Amino acid sequence: MSQFVDECGLNVRGGDGGAGCVAFRREAHVSKGGPDGGDGGDGGSVWLVADHNVASLIAFRDHPHRRAGNGSHGQGKRRHGATGDDTVVRVPVGTSVKDQGGELLADLAADGVRWLAAAGGQGGHGNSRFSTHQNRAPAFAEQGEAGEQRWLRLELKLLADVALVGFPNAGKSTLISRISAARPKIADYPFTTLEPNLGVVRTDDYFEMVVADIPGLIAGASEGRGLGHRFLRHTERARALVVMVDLASVEEIDPVEQQRVLLEELGAYRPELLERPRILVASKADAGHLMPPPGALCVSGVTGAGLAELIRAMADAVRVARSQEDQGRDAGNAGEVVVHRPVAEGFRVERADDGAYLVVGRAVERAVALSDLNAPGAWDFARRRLDQMGVDRALVRAGIKAGDTARIGDFEFEYHDDDEYLYEDEGVSL
Repeated sequence: MSQFVDECGLNVRGGDGGAGCVAFRREAHVSKGGPDGGDGGDGGSVWLVADHNVASLIAFRDHPHRRAGNGSHGQGKRRHGATGDDTVVRVPVGTSVKDQGGELLADLAADGVRWLAAAGGQGGHGNSRFSTHQNRAPAFAEQGEAGEQRWLRLELKLLADVALVGFPNAGKSTLISRISAARPKIADYPFTTLEPNLGVVRTDDYFEMVVADIPGLIAGASEGRGLGHRFLRHTERARALVVMVDLASVEEIDPVEQQRVLLEELGAYRPELLERPRILVASKADAGHLMPPPGALCVSGVTGAGLAELIRAMADAVRVARSQEDQGRDAGNAGEVVVHRPVAEGFRVERADDGAYLVVGRAVERAVALSDLNAPGAWDFARRRLDQMGVDRALVRAGIKAGDTARIGDFEFEYHDDDEYLYEDEGVSL
């Protein structure tokens, strides 16, 4: 079973907020003790953190669910509930996070970068928060808010200084095994490498660079043939490319044609890849019978011929690329590491399949999430909240008419022209 997983689904759920408490002071010699219910604690949140010690997404393949802790409920004597524990999910550096529709949410491209994947729900206020001159003994409190929950798509793009690209069986695995300590599977048949291999290459002057052996590309890879998109994805962050052509191609494909196809597929996938520093290498020089393309560096992973020159060329390209990146950061052009899509504030009105008007938004749902809407003053309090937020006006603009149904969260209302609502929940009406 492969120990390298570069894409997976992840279900994240923030902890639920604790409920506010309904309580009243009950002490000797204290008549008519006031409300003293405490607030519920906030739910914990789920955070994704890029960690250079994590190499793969394999931890999520069989266990894709991550959940934060719930907040505790409030108690009497204004004792507030504890906040739920956050859950930190460590992912490899270079992980991209997308929603189910494919929109990029975050790009965790540097060690230690954090991104809020699922926010915890807010704790509900206790009844001591709702005391007014009109209602000095409120018998209701807020319920805790549910934590955010969603499915995410994680995709890993390897962070390497140099990416080796070539046809299947072009000698990439043999090469990386000779110039680094990596030990990939090597055999004389196509698609020996089904997952990327990383190796650290050190030069005589102690310069280090990371080289990635990308599984073999074929014609049509940019369109997804042969798992092309999964393979090509790992070239996106490489600082330099080594394009390998096979001088001993079993299919007798001319090396010039190999070069053309490889560059065509790279350009079709990401045109900017063709602007990266590029080294053309002709492999299997010891056994090859085909003519290398002009300007190609001939090497042999078996005899070691040309490897020292190749390492120097790769190191020079990486040095230049790193220097340009440093200059860009100094000039303030590094760009944002994280792409953040903030949650929209406020609320919106939608139409349900049955014709009901749905009022959607955390603030409005929280306004009606009281422990007992039948309690004296509870419904009036909720109505005032909704009026202040403009829910009535929004429903009118959406076209609601007398007798139509509106829903907020789990609560259902019947609209009336005189601005009165009938609330119905399990047979209870107001």
